[in-house]
Amino acid sequence: MSTPVYVLEESRLRDNLSLIHHVAEEAGVEIILAFKAYALWKTFPIFREYIHATTASSLCEARLANEEFGVPAHTYSPAYTDDEIDEIVRCSSHLTFNSLSQYARLAERAKALKPSLSLGLRINPEYSEVGTALYNPCAPGTRFGVSADAMPEKLPDDIEGLHCHCHCESGSDVFERTLVHIEGKFSPWFSQVKWINFGGGHLMTRADYDIPRLIRLLRGFRARYPWLKVILEPGSAFGWQTGYLRSQVIDIVTDHGIQTAILNVSFTCHMPDCLEMPYQPEVRGAESLPMEAAEQGGGDGCVYRLGGNSCLSGDFMGSWRFPQPLKVGDEVIFEDMLHYTTVKTCTFNGITHPSIALLHTDGTLEMLRQFGYEDYRDRMD
Repeated sequence: MSTPVYVLEESRLRDNLSLIHHVAEEAGVEIILAFKAYALWKTFPIFREYIHATTASSLCEARLANEEFGVPAHTYSPAYTDDEIDEIVRCSSHLTFNSLSQYARLAERAKALKPSLSLGLRINPEYSEVGTALYNPCAPGTRFGVSADAMPEKLPDDIEGLHCHCHCESGSDVFERTLVHIEGKFSPWFSQVKWINFGGGHLMTRADYDIPRLIRLLRGFRARYPWLKVILEPGSAFGWQTGYLRSQVIDIVTDHGIQTAILNVSFTCHMPDCLEMPYQPEVRGAESLPMEAAEQGGGDGCVYRLGGNSCLSGDFMGSWRFPQPLKVGDEVIFEDMLHYTTVKTCTFNGITHPSIALLHTDGTLEMLRQFGYEDYRDRMD
């Protein structure tokens, strides 16, 4: 096969799902799938053997939860729009507001449409150990959640839950330290709600993750607040190390002694997290080297930058040492490319693409293309 392909390995996926199910059972919590990291809906029949709910951040994701996973979504969005809120409510079992102003404007409308809807409020504990600013939800000036000093002494009667998200591929030691801040700032409101959602970023399927500590922390929290249902919604943990992106070398170019293997995939198009975070992915059978290694030539002719087949100058990563010189047609396999990568290649968070229109000289606006749920669903096929 000479075309690029993402390969999901079912046995690895089931291993992750079994571990996550074990944690949920042992800790007495609910762990649900976050579509923002993994939304390959043709695998949902496998997921339903282990978990029973999902989380959504947009109307498209909420519809995917209903129509393909078969259950209403736990929905949170930084802001809901007037033209989508009714449909989002129809597709949701839980609806979390990011701000008190969003709650004040939309809560009554939401409850009128679905009285059984469980409303929540996102909180900001103002503590996170996420080192990359792009992924830190609690950085100063964040647009996410309500800080303790802005909370009303008495929550509205129909707010049943609190939601917080402070992690990104973090360990249970980070959760333990973060939990101190969450309880320290927000425990006065725990008696007023029925559930708490600790969000995502709990990378419990990583090989060095301390599972017993996580279970102990969750059991301890439930013992302190036995009336609270505890929810976690990791994304990466489900798809972690479950598959790879297979590509081929289509040319090799050299400039100023730097060898670049041009591939039939693109970092900016197919692996955007590598450039955004940034991080250098693992390449099967190759040794990851510091960037300057390519500039120094590597000394053995087997050191390469890997470049994407786009016209963006920065669409490359480097450097790797391969066992032997690369040639056109050789396979290059990027490990661990199922979580986030498959979603960002398509439609991150299920956010709808802007429509395309032509403004004619007479002032009329002609809609050339509009995008909707089917576009999102079909791209995640």
